[in-house]
Amino acid sequence: MNFMKTGKSTKEKIWELRCAQPTDDGGAEAAISSALGVSPIVARLLCGRGYKTPEAARIFLTMGDTLIHDPFLLPDMAAAVERIERALADPSEHIVIYGDYDVDGVTSVSALYLYLLGRDPGLDIEYYIPSRSEEGYGVTCAALDTIAAHGATLVITVDTGITAEAEVDYAAKLGIDVIVTDHHECRETLPRAVAVINPHRSDSPYPFRDLAGVGVVFKLICACESAISKERGEPESDGVRRAFRGFADLAAIGTIADVMPLTDENRMIVAYGLSQIEHTKRPGLAALLEAAQSGHGVKGADGQASAPKKRRVNAGYIGFGIAPKINAAGRMASADIAADLFLTSDRRRADELAARLCEINRERQVEENRTAEEAFVRIEEECDPENDRVIVVADDAWKQGIIGIVASRVVEKYGMPAILITFDGCHRGEEDAEPQPDDIGKGSGRSVKGINLCDALGSCADILTRYGGHELAAGLSVERGRIDEFRRRINEYARARLNGGEVRLTVNADCEVKGSDLTMELAGELRAFEPCGVANPTPSFVLKNATVMRISAIGAGKHTKLTVNADGNVLGAVWFGMPAASLDFHENDKIDLLFTLDINEFRGISSLQLLVSDARLCDDRRNAINEDRRRFDGIRNGTGSVDESMIPTRRDFARVYRALNRELCGGHDTFTASTALWLINRDMPNDPVGYLKFRVVLDIFDEMGIFRVDEPTADCFRICAVPSRGKTDLEGSRLLRRLRERCTGENKTI
Repeated sequence: MNFMKTGKSTKEKIWELRCAQPTDDGGAEAAISSALGVSPIVARLLCGRGYKTPEAARIFLTMGDTLIHDPFLLPDMAAAVERIERALADPSEHIVIYGDYDVDGVTSVSALYLYLLGRDPGLDIEYYIPSRSEEGYGVTCAALDTIAAHGATLVITVDTGITAEAEVDYAAKLGIDVIVTDHHECRETLPRAVAVINPHRSDSPYPFRDLAGVGVVFKLICACESAISKERGEPESDGVRRAFRGFADLAAIGTIADVMPLTDENRMIVAYGLSQIEHTKRPGLAALLEAAQSGHGVKGADGQASAPKKRRVNAGYIGFGIAPKINAAGRMASADIAADLFLTSDRRRADELAARLCEINRERQVEENRTAEEAFVRIEEECDPENDRVIVVADDAWKQGIIGIVASRVVEKYGMPAILITFDGCHRGEEDAEPQPDDIGKGSGRSVKGINLCDALGSCADILTRYGGHELAAGLSVERGRIDEFRRRINEYARARLNGGEVRLTVNADCEVKGSDLTMELAGELRAFEPCGVANPTPSFVLKNATVMRISAIGAGKHTKLTVNADGNVLGAVWFGMPAASLDFHENDKIDLLFTLDINEFRGISSLQLLVSDARLCDDRRNAINEDRRRFDGIRNGTGSVDESMIPTRRDFARVYRALNRELCGGHDTFTASTALWLINRDMPNDPVGYLKFRVVLDIFDEMGIFRVDEPTADCFRICAVPSRGKTDLEGSRLLRRLRERCTGENKTI
């Protein structure tokens, strides 16, 4: 164990405010606050997010005037509805829904399957979800052969198919009609299908392009129901309402899990869907919610599940508590388990499937942690985090379904883009044969602001077998023998883009607040911003110069609870995923916090709680340390002035030695400067050893062979004890002698 910042990035994050303070945009904040009766803080948030008139702000907060767009504005929607209705009317038709193995794909399959079967319980219908490890993503001819052998006449793709031009042609040769529904970017040419429904089509007049795959399926259901209402002489909006009542919950889960922008139509779908989920009548969803809220399905010594802890169902809970369990099936086993959970009407079967998903997710977590630990070791051995701009590491056995989420953890730790490559499952020839140089590895990468990962991969396209993705997430295939070249090339690209500078890991906050601004009333107001997610993030704030009153380790040391005083307002804060031992500040320090507001419910009592995403010493303290560091660098290189206050006394040497030796005996060997000074001064806070003296003492200890001192990163020290050679006379230090010679005062002995 050590005191390095193991729970946070090795690079300091840059905090960026979305709106400066004060922002009163031509009186807009005051007008919104007055017209809507909201607090000035909420008005500032609304203006910062582009809602700068009372009417625009009202529409955002209430969603009362948000329009659900006409589904028939999507090209080919009418043709798709007509073909589906024809299939529903013909008993000889056999429909297959072809999906993807992630949450968006599973919910898409489930929603359309349940809708069509609800229309005709005797319908001849199946679904097909390919295996991630054996088949990979997308429609394949081999899968179509299997589907054709089962007598399919109509295949409806969901969350996939937009690039399956050859495969759709192949399906036609097999006598299968295809309807493509997808939300991924389109190529110049589209598949020659009966219908291709995608909001990204260049000829699409649909006003909102950011639907999830399940969102496109939801619009197809809306269109079918609208057509039914029209035939009945009812308003078409009645059909849309039926679609919302029946399937907004599944659409919400897939939209959240696929990290789609929660704006426009998505926001209304998710808001309506979340209200349904809280009171769901779907046996599978109810079982999964209960399993998740009872400790992820973990049973106690008596064999009984722990009592459920009721959680408010919001977008965050779906994204972090429910979606990973659904995703785990496709990553570690078969996505069919997740689909069957949504499709079953048997509560006992649902309980079994939910428990299985929780079990698979725990296996995923174990595998993810193991892979992350191996990746961190590999990075330290093979990469240079101080000089590299993109981390690239490979392994023969990492699971394909895991490396993407591990890459995210690497980004968080090192503050730069990361690409993990695995050769798990690649062709190796004969069993137990040595790996061949032309083995193809599959990679998954995550990036940070400033480096478009898809463009970066494009710069290396000539040495990659395949690549694709988005700005912050992408995938690739590469030959084993090309990895070193790929690592060099993509780092060259990143350095050129950054003009030789470092990657800046940025986190955003809405605005700065004072302690007096933080109230239960404000936390209640902020719930009007929900559902929150991409493009509509949970309101976040910066609080400066808060005094740390107490630091407590919670969750078996994995998390930290803080009590801080800001402007006389005593506040509780929780920093999940940050061990208390990894903090670079201590009790009585003044710190700046980046956080969101939450209302904590415990034993019927509600209290305000800060959910911390980052924290650091306050600017004044940081600036003082940086100034001391610059002064010490001047002393070290002989350009800075020296005065008597910088020369350590015998007492200073003794205090530093005792503190460091005590920690070394306890197994701690690595410290930030802040932590080291706290350890040295905690018993004598009124007579502190300052930064400059501490650094001088360290250099003298290293010179005299008392400790060996390394600096693995800026402002971090690794201390190693040196076997004792008896008493050391510090008066023999050349460094100490030089400092005294440069001192303007009278030289004194220790």
